[in-house]
Amino acid sequence: MFSARKIVCYSRFRMDFHHIRLDSKPPLAWVTLDRPKALNALNAATLGELETAFQQLTADPAIRVILLAGAGDRAFAAGADIRELAALSAEEGRAFSLRGQSVFRNIETLPKPVIACIQGFALGGGCELAMACTVRIAAEDARLGQPEVKLGIIAGYGGTQRLPRLVGRGAALKMLLSGAIIDAREALRIGLVDEVVPTADLVARAESLALEIAQNAPLAVAETLRAVDEGLSLPLELALLREAARFGELCATPDKAEGTAAFLEKRPPHWYAPDH
Repeated sequence: MFSARKIVCYSRFRMDFHHIRLDSKPPLAWVTLDRPKALNALNAATLGELETAFQQLTADPAIRVILLAGAGDRAFAAGADIRELAALSAEEGRAFSLRGQSVFRNIETLPKPVIACIQGFALGGGCELAMACTVRIAAEDARLGQPEVKLGIIAGYGGTQRLPRLVGRGAALKMLLSGAIIDAREALRIGLVDEVVPTADLVARAESLALEIAQNAPLAVAETLRAVDEGLSLPLELALLREAARFGELCATPDKAEGTAAFLEKRPPHWYAPDH
């Protein structure tokens, strides 16, 4: 589904990626995991390229929203590379986990929204990658799960922490302990994904939402992301104070001046590009 043929109008940031594609259509950009024969499994090289790609996109003021997908129609990402995993010692395993956690946390805390477009399997590290995104839109054929217990390990890229935060302790433990794979409708019911659409509509719906977000003030979008992420780990009283501080800071920005002026003058706003 997410083939190069479908996005030929996109300009390429760089040509030396081997495991992902990075394509730009400002104000949007697509990052596509490009190992379809391996069901887009997340090996070490792919993690490195993801890190580089998201660094580039963060630094590009023309890009407001990022969409993340898997090449082909069988998988978003089928997890970590089991061949790499099988050879790990205890110390190597810890480093393996920390590496994935770092890359996913950087995606999660980006000052730009990231929309996961999930078609086919999103298992193990693939499900964890989707959970690190801002929003998850699933095709009707999506299948999600954390089957690590079947391999004698636990979810190591944040699954034991993000899944309970998204779906609650009981539903998370049911998935984590059984290793069960759930369909898109069940994922929507428990809150693991935010929307389910027909497979043929996945790209269009994701781009429609991305463009809706991209029309808003870039600084306000970035500060909303930061306020929510930061506030989840704080007591409510402190989180509210942080919110008020960010609100006050935004009141002194060109975006606030432009947004309020455009509203009062009944015209579309023209936003300033934020610095990163």
